[in-house]
Amino acid sequence: MKLTIFGATGGTGRHLVQQALAQGHEVTALVRTPAKLAIEHPRLAVVQGDASDAQAVERAMAGADAVISALGPTKPLQPGVYPAAARTIIAAMQRQGIRRIVVVTGAGVPAPQDQPKLINRFITWLLKTLDPQVLAESQEFVRIVAASDRDWTIVRGPRLTDDPPTGKVRVGWVGVDTGVQIPRADLADFMLKQVTDSSRLRQMPMVSS
Repeated sequence: MKLTIFGATGGTGRHLVQQALAQGHEVTALVRTPAKLAIEHPRLAVVQGDASDAQAVERAMAGADAVISALGPTKPLQPGVYPAAARTIIAAMQRQGIRRIVVVTGAGVPAPQDQPKLINRFITWLLKTLDPQVLAESQEFVRIVAASDRDWTIVRGPRLTDDPPTGKVRVGWVGVDTGVQIPRADLADFMLKQVTDSSRLRQMPMVSS
C-alpha cells in the first residue's frame, strides 16, 4: 500500500514510518523539518511542509491508499493549528478520494463506551486543570475527524513509553480492560494494522500494554 504519514518525526511517528517500510509499504511523510526524520529508504518520500498547509498536504497525499496521523498539539502550543490540520487533511482526502484514515490521540479524549474509574476521572481532571487548551485542541481534532464522511479509526493511548515492543496490545475503553501505559512501538504496530482492518471502523478504542 501507499501510505501518507503525518507527525513522522515524533516518537510514535518514527515507529510508524520504520514499521510501514519494514512491511513493504510505500510511505510519504509530511514533515516540517526533514532533517529530524533521519530515515532513508527507497520507498520513503519526504515532503516538507505543515499539516495545516493545504498545498503541502495535497502533495503528500498524491496517490495514497490511506492516511495515518501521529500528530499532536504543537509545542509550544499554537492555538488552532492542530484542529486546522484535521480540517486540511480531511478536505484533501475528500478531494483525492482517499477513504481510510487512522489517527492517534490521548486517553483523555472521551468515547461513549468509556466507563471511567476514579483514577481515570482524576487524570482527566488533572489534564483539564494543568493544560486545558491542549485537551480542548485534541478534542476538537477528534471531533473533526469523527464528523467526517471518511472511514476513520481514532486510536487512544495512555502514557507512552520508549520501552521495547512487547507484541501484546490490550484493546478496550477507558476503564474497561486497559492499562496505564504502552510502548510507542506497540502503539504504532496497532495503528498500522487498522489500515487494513475494518473491525474498528468509526470507533475510538483505547490501547495499552
